Amino acid sequence: MKNLLGLVILGCILTSSVALAESSLIVIFPQTNYQTSAQKIFFLGTAPPDGQVLINSKPITRSKAGHFSPSFPLQLGENLFTVRHDNQELQIKVTRLTTVPELPQGLAFAKDSLTPASDIARLPGELICFSAIAPPNANVSVNLANQTIALSLQPQQAQLPSNLAALTGQNQPHAQSSVGNYKGCTTVATAADLGQPQFQLTLNGKTITQPGSGKIQILSRAQLPVSEVIVDSGVARTGPSTDYSRLTPLPKGTRATVTGREGEWLRLDYGAWINSQETRILPGAIPPQTIIRSVGYRQLPGATEIVFPLQVPVPVSVQQSEQALALTLYNTTAQTDIIRLDDDPLISRLDWQQVAPEQVKYTFNLKKAQQWGYKLRYDGTTLVLALRHPPKIGNTRHKPLANFKIVLDPGHGGKESGASGPTGYLEKDVNLVVSKLLRDELVKEGATVVMTREDDKEVSLAERQAIISQEEPCIALSIHHNSLPDDGDAEKTKGFAAFWYQPQAHNLAIFLQNYVVKKLGRPSYGVFWDNLALTRPTAAPSVLLELGFMSNPDEFEQIVNPEEQKKIANAIAQGITEWFMSVR
Repeated sequence: MKNLLGLVILGCILTSSVALAESSLIVIFPQTNYQTSAQKIFFLGTAPPDGQVLINSKPITRSKAGHFSPSFPLQLGENLFTVRHDNQELQIKVTRLTTVPELPQGLAFAKDSLTPASDIARLPGELICFSAIAPPNANVSVNLANQTIALSLQPQQAQLPSNLAALTGQNQPHAQSSVGNYKGCTTVATAADLGQPQFQLTLNGKTITQPGSGKIQILSRAQLPVSEVIVDSGVARTGPSTDYSRLTPLPKGTRATVTGREGEWLRLDYGAWINSQETRILPGAIPPQTIIRSVGYRQLPGATEIVFPLQVPVPVSVQQSEQALALTLYNTTAQTDIIRLDDDPLISRLDWQQVAPEQVKYTFNLKKAQQWGYKLRYDGTTLVLALRHPPKIGNTRHKPLANFKIVLDPGHGGKESGASGPTGYLEKDVNLVVSKLLRDELVKEGATVVMTREDDKEVSLAERQAIISQEEPCIALSIHHNSLPDDGDAEKTKGFAAFWYQPQAHNLAIFLQNYVVKKLGRPSYGVFWDNLALTRPTAAPSVLLELGFMSNPDEFEQIVNPEEQKKIANAIAQGITEWFMSVR
């Protein structure tokens, strides 16, 4: 399975148009020698509607046009499938991989099972844990700087499904045998370079020793390094890998003390982790701390800027809620007595409090529930928060969107083909067709529409996000068509869906979902909070729409129907207009 443009799509190598023309029986997914860890897999393809298509001698259900997407269970290891239609036959091999670590045979640790797997740094007194997979009747320990840590065999633990399970509704944990899973922890009180841990395994009177992959360092609290963010928007996370959830991005120039390391990831003093490639270490710098006194305020055309003069640029976080936006400054102590805030088009009141030592929270109470975007930056050591005003609603009956700029993002493009339908028709192409139809409808309503692409070219995620930030539209919509992870039920799963990430986009996502489903009588796949590149922009409410499933045979026929494409473009345009009227 691939993840392109932040969206789950089919993990297949797409058949060329030449091959499609030569064959009347087509299986788009999976191609032979496909590997997956899923317990089942769906077959996506097409054949002439006359006659039957058999998979391993079993007749399958097809759409009127002959498309199919049945699911079949997979056994561990190789699974052989024969797909037949009349005198045509395709052989497809799918290998199901195990998700359970393989126990070693004899006197050995399982491959790549020793952790920490990379260099780590921790504070004195902080827990340092080790793990290994070895035969269940062994004695396992770790030698670290003249200290021996016994690793104990662990009881069974639940295995959590991946985030993709939320797309199929199969997101319940399941028990996984932890036979041979050894763990143990220790602490070290003083700063030191401890080197590599040495893992020791004893079984049936024989012993082996194997060095760990990572070195261990205990940092000196008096000499902690200070990092500075060197990219426009540093990605802060809850843990030391891209598997962990995102936090509020750190503006360029942000400084923070490094309290731990794991591989190329740095743990910052306020708890977030950031990739070291997005930072630089400031030699000789002491841990950043600042006071804050007066808070500045200025009204600009279309926005209100709040100015926070600081001694050093410190980490920040933003939290939006119903009619409020809260900004938290870390490593900050308030000496604030006076704040000026005149009557503002957006803000009804600004409150602040020292919620914890070195942590100050500013709460902007807003006049209306709908928020229209914000930007956060450092000008030197001064933090600037720009809150966008509501757009001015026109009174022109025939041009209700006359004062509105909208960014439309046709998903994928160029080498990024997106999902594929049963005929090999690509998502990137239908996304562009519908986006142009939607653009035309919005222009009729008076809107100014900016497209991230107007032809079949590759536009990076960063470029798409930059367009939204630079254009500062009223809203941004990314247009996609859906597919499923390997174990999804492609025959039964269909419908329109909306995805959002920033709270300011939630109302728009809900409104468009309900409007289009009711207007067209379409099935609803649902509304999802999702960490996608095109839902993350803060400059405007940004929503990603999935108009239907390329992997569903019946819905695919609707997706490629020109009349249905016009209907859904018109419905989305009407929904956008109605939404703007509802929140003015």
